[in-house]
Amino acid sequence: MAIWFAWADSSVFNSLYVSTDMNHRLIMCSQIITAMIMAAAIPAIDGKGWMYFALAFAANRLITAYLYYRTDRLGREETKLATKASRHFFLLSLLFFISAFLPAPYAYWLFGFGIVAIQLQYMLPKIGLLECERFIPRLGHMAERFALLLLIVVGEGFFKLVVTLSEKGVYYVSPDVFINYVFGGVSVFVLCWIYFDFVGNGKPKDKRKLTLVTWWLAHLFLMLFAVMIGVALSGEVKVGIWAPYPLYYANLGCLGLAGYLTCLWFIQQSIETRVAHRFATPGIRLFGIVLALATIPVIPIVPSLIGNLLWGTALISQIVIPLTKGYITLSKEEKAATRHV
Repeated sequence: MAIWFAWADSSVFNSLYVSTDMNHRLIMCSQIITAMIMAAAIPAIDGKGWMYFALAFAANRLITAYLYYRTDRLGREETKLATKASRHFFLLSLLFFISAFLPAPYAYWLFGFGIVAIQLQYMLPKIGLLECERFIPRLGHMAERFALLLLIVVGEGFFKLVVTLSEKGVYYVSPDVFINYVFGGVSVFVLCWIYFDFVGNGKPKDKRKLTLVTWWLAHLFLMLFAVMIGVALSGEVKVGIWAPYPLYYANLGCLGLAGYLTCLWFIQQSIETRVAHRFATPGIRLFGIVLALATIPVIPIVPSLIGNLLWGTALISQIVIPLTKGYITLSKEEKAATRHV
């Protein structure tokens, strides 16, 4: 979530203010370096890596504060938005800086409070940035950014599958493991497919605070659930089709899929209506969610072939049923229109 906010807040700034000068590019370069340090610290984040992670995140927030301050100083903003945002992110950077030097668990509690505060500084009445009339990000730009990030996150699922098989040795595994491996690749593809067909690059249907916040938070949790599914699918190459699927990975995958479909539905409800929405009904989403959750208690007592069949039905139904309904319905409408002409 921390890394997502680092990315999202930078995207919001670049949606509010278009800046392409050399100094801006150098500032963005330094912000990327803070993200690199954060990522490098994660394997040891519960020990010596914590200080590096928290300090890098604090620096990331400080750079965001400076971007807004620079906008105000250069006379690019006539309202109070840039000043308010600069102040908010500066205070947040201090909070994360302090958390780097506190002992556990106080460091984690303070950092967690800061993560919540990032959202509150947008949404709180009177003092929140959403209250500013000038706060109008280019929503098409944000939707594009969300789509690109999802491709990266879901692409990690392909990466985990490939790395897991390569570490195990592609020449050692039995043929039935390849069946699981192919199923995992198809599943990652379908996750992207249902996102882009139904909500990808979709702009919010209006600019009400509830709509914008729903669209924003649903994308955050969609990314988290996509990560869970990506990790879970790496279990596909750990067993053959006749052994039970590893329970740890199965729980991650089932809960991740249920959450992914829930977020997908929330996003679909908050964006402009598409033709595809006629066929991706709440009932179809609910079917996938319920089946994914119902698969959890079944996993330990059935072969992975059956577990994959149940989980795969929950996922693949989300594209097969709408496509089938859409093809039949639109074909009938086209024939009716032709007869009328």
